[in-house]
Amino acid sequence: MPTDPLEWETRDRRVAYSCPGFDIVNESVRLPDGTETDFDYLSEPASVCVLPLTPDGDVVCIDEWRQAVSRVSHGLPVGGTEPQDDDLEAAARRELAEETGHEADELEPLVTVEPANGIADIVLHCFVARGCRPTAEQRLDHNESIRVRTRSLEALTDAVADGEIRDGRTVLALSYYRLFGADRDSDEA
Repeated sequence: MPTDPLEWETRDRRVAYSCPGFDIVNESVRLPDGTETDFDYLSEPASVCVLPLTPDGDVVCIDEWRQAVSRVSHGLPVGGTEPQDDDLEAAARRELAEETGHEADELEPLVTVEPANGIADIVLHCFVARGCRPTAEQRLDHNESIRVRTRSLEALTDAVADGEIRDGRTVLALSYYRLFGADRDSDEA
């Protein structure tokens, strides 16, 4: 029985298409009014997004080619969780090291969101990494083209406001940090 009158009943589920990184799932559903229809969505493992702050308070950013939009995207390190990750913090530390060659002294959760829950089951876990320093070479995946650069927090915020940064995960993590996370930093000082 549905627990909410808005709830859809899933009658059947199958993976319609699978590739490295995500699946397209097809579900046969019954809507609250009794109508039966299909619903398709993108399914992928949980992801992590890292806002890496240097000891001076600058942000370690990446420039990465994004084939889907045919341009270089400016933003923060982001990646999917992997079976060998012990937990979400391990995934965040791994992605930071792989994409930027940096390690953090400390890492703390910032926010968890479902950025596109009308079309995907994606869950994004954002972290703030403090005391980030370059410690090794990047270890990029075979399909990653990434350049690392550092920006001030103000310059990064301006780039979001000006539309230079359009990556939704970066916009979300930075906005949340500027609205709520940075206040916690000043309270601790």
